[in-house]
Amino acid sequence: MSDPTRSRRIRFGVVVLTQGDRPAELDRALRSVLGQRDVELDIVVVGNGWDPAGLPEGVRGHGLPENLGIPAGRNAGAPLVTGELLFFLDDDASLPRDDLLAAVAAKFADDPELGLIQPRVTDAAGLPAPRRWTPRVLVGDPARSSAAMSVWEGAVAIRREAYDYAGGWPEPFWYAHEGIELAWRVWDGGFHVRYDGEIEVNHPANAPTRHVEFYRFQARNRVWLARRNLPLPIGIVYVLSWFVVGGTRLRSREAFVETMRGYRLGLVLPCGDRRPLRWRTVWRMLRAGHPPII
Repeated sequence: MSDPTRSRRIRFGVVVLTQGDRPAELDRALRSVLGQRDVELDIVVVGNGWDPAGLPEGVRGHGLPENLGIPAGRNAGAPLVTGELLFFLDDDASLPRDDLLAAVAAKFADDPELGLIQPRVTDAAGLPAPRRWTPRVLVGDPARSSAAMSVWEGAVAIRREAYDYAGGWPEPFWYAHEGIELAWRVWDGGFHVRYDGEIEVNHPANAPTRHVEFYRFQARNRVWLARRNLPLPIGIVYVLSWFVVGGTRLRSREAFVETMRGYRLGLVLPCGDRRPLRWRTVWRMLRAGHPPII
């Protein structure tokens, strides 16, 4: 008997986030999505503080009156598109093959417990990939697939069911570590998260901007991750371990001051609803090789 999932086209709801300041990159990203074959597409461009204009045929725009931050911007697009799978793409990323989304759909069809896929990220010009693009402690060969407890957020495919269970991207975060919470909550929903080295997306291998907000948000959101998601004993270990590990990476007085400020803000500011991971989830993550400790 034939598999019915193989005889119909999977529908993707595609959300492309932009501030409208990279028109050439946005156009390349959209053309790469529109060129996908053997899938159905419902595409919306969310303008974070920008009213999208001049979009290709087959793409809708949704402008937000102000920049709401990266997670909230992505969330604003999800209810506007239909599809059992969602695909989030940043405006400076693109899909190098026209069968990429079909390959992603096949992975989900083959594994009903697969909740989220982060593809391998490569630079189209062949520059070395930063280690942050491979979401595991020991990067090794980026072409090797593995379970993932965090994701690089610029190109992510997720079951809508898993997205809904997770509550979407964590809007209070604004920027930094939203891919960790999303992955954790997908695991907590009974799914698993996969880094797939066989499926590639392109993104420029540019160095991340280390502005003062970077250090502040990195530290603040580490604390919020624990406050929002972790059982208390694990949360304490998680924050302390990152306090030590992160401290060894600081190279300036400004970085140190802003990091300390971020940890303080993480402790005193409201961070949204608390939904601790179930101990069963922690055990599953441990068995997969990466408990939520570091």
